[in-house]
Amino acid sequence: EVQLVESGGGLVQPGGSLRLSCAASGFTFSSYAMSWVRQAPGKGLEWVSAINSGGGSTSYADSVKGRFTISRDNAKNTLYLQMNSLKPEDTAVYYCAKFGDGSSWPAKYDYWGQGTQVTVSS
Repeated sequence: EVQLVESGGGLVQPGGSLRLSCAASGFTFSSYAMSWVRQAPGKGLEWVSAINSGGGSTSYADSVKGRFTISRDNAKNTLYLQMNSLKPEDTAVYYCAKFGDGSSWPAKYDYWGQGTQVTVSS
């Protein structure tokens, strides 16, 4: 039932920008906090950013703070990640993830998207 579908990844040069989208369905999107999590080649999952259900509160990993912006459009059931000033270290598969019922922080995610590949290379 629950479905999270990421899109917007691709190959960009260092310093470039990408906007990732996560289309959500099968649940009341506006009732749940969401996160972006990434996995670089050969590495574990790294939390990137989170946003509360209403979109008024956001948080970021130090590694992306000032460069990435998480947002959501609850009317469109869509989560976004605007990525600017991209670095090679940002190369990873990016996943959107849904907070489970009653989850705040640390997050307990109950659903994940399939991921979208972001490659930053010159």
